[in-house]
Amino acid sequence: MGTLAGALSSLLLGMMLTYTPGALGANPGLVARITDKGLEYVAQEELVALQSKLHDITLPDFSGDVKIKYIGNAHYEFHSLDIHSCELLGSALKPLPSHGLHFSISDSFIRVKGKWKVRKRILKLDGSFDVKVKGITISVNLLLGSEPSGRPKVAVSSCSSAIGDVEVHMSGDLGWLLNLFHHQIESKFRRVLESKICKIIQESVTSDLQPYLQTLPVTMEMDIFAGIDYSLMEAPQATAEILDVMFKGEIFSRDHRSPVAFLAPVMSLPEEHSRMVYFAISNYAFNTASLVYHKVGYLNFSITDDMVPPTSNIRLTTKSFRAFFPRLARLYPNMNLELQGTVVSAPFLNFSPGNLSSAAQLEIEAFVLLPNSVKEPVFRLGVATNVSVMLTFNTSKITGFLKPEKMQVELKESKVGVFNVELLEALLNYYLLNTLYPKINEKLTEGFPLPLLKRIQLYDPVLQIHKDFLFLGTNVRYLRV
Repeated sequence: MGTLAGALSSLLLGMMLTYTPGALGANPGLVARITDKGLEYVAQEELVALQSKLHDITLPDFSGDVKIKYIGNAHYEFHSLDIHSCELLGSALKPLPSHGLHFSISDSFIRVKGKWKVRKRILKLDGSFDVKVKGITISVNLLLGSEPSGRPKVAVSSCSSAIGDVEVHMSGDLGWLLNLFHHQIESKFRRVLESKICKIIQESVTSDLQPYLQTLPVTMEMDIFAGIDYSLMEAPQATAEILDVMFKGEIFSRDHRSPVAFLAPVMSLPEEHSRMVYFAISNYAFNTASLVYHKVGYLNFSITDDMVPPTSNIRLTTKSFRAFFPRLARLYPNMNLELQGTVVSAPFLNFSPGNLSSAAQLEIEAFVLLPNSVKEPVFRLGVATNVSVMLTFNTSKITGFLKPEKMQVELKESKVGVFNVELLEALLNYYLLNTLYPKINEKLTEGFPLPLLKRIQLYDPVLQIHKDFLFLGTNVRYLRV
């Protein structure tokens, strides 16, 4: 990965999201805010990448004719110029409001070694020289944007470099040769090196950084049911101290994608700067996921007698119901029952400061299994259940765990008379705790993936719950190959 393509690309555009409203009044479902601390880390990492790239600069030979005292006209050549060492000392990466980023390097030097020779007919002189280029400054403006496809793009809008001083040491201690370099070569050498530095940066952005950003997926598969839309909603937004970049952050059905009937909320992000990056994931992302799984019936279930624990006092048979539901036992003697449960509507997550919860409304219909394999409906229950949600972060995904709370059961309809539904609560509670909730928690452990490019590692996370969104702060480590 070349200069401006390593840490910058992974941190800056590998985790893009924001709260600024996008086109047509839509808000992003996910937000990544890169703080000054994050940009400082990128600038430090960039020094390493740029130092390596500058060693690849090829410098031309310099030759010509010159009149030398006591010798007359002679031909000179400074050739085999090679960058021997490079040290970039000071760097900064700052947001450039309404544009993108400004990357600068100062107080740096490059050491160049080469050979020289002078010819005057049969007279030949040669040796080596050493040039120390000091006080190098580099200034680059990066324009950040988004393509119609929703992928990010980056371009160099301006680049300049300047050299403060040039020190030259010639073998042979020839003063006239030293003067020759300063008078004939130095200005050309400066112009060439300055232009080469900017050319290296421009080529790196075009050939390394931009193709690397294209690997950021616009959509990502979560499982056989759902995918997530990570397309950019608009160009990244820079302010004086931070950079915000937008993702749609919508979970959609892989089988048939349809418009969502509600918008993502506007998120008011807190002013936090202790971490390099902050992710804000709105309830829109989680609730669109709930829509998808509800539509495919992921939470629907059925309970038959063979699923009831042997120690249970209540069996799913009409005989077991005889004491408190005699009419059912008379009409359908010695027959099995089946309970079929559906979630009435997609359960949404409720975000409030420090708390995350959800409430689900279920309908459970009871069927008698007749001898001819026909299922005869006999009564219908309504179940209201509340859960609290615990969230964790495992380096690249947000995972969750449901903790069930109180459950209420009521009889909605009965074709065989009224009975005390509390007798079924224990059975339903057992099923929910031992089958349905573990199924949901297993899905939640698969996690909500964050949009990360290659070789990025997140560490030292801190999770906060705010109104309508989850706020995740984390530091970033770029893993060099």
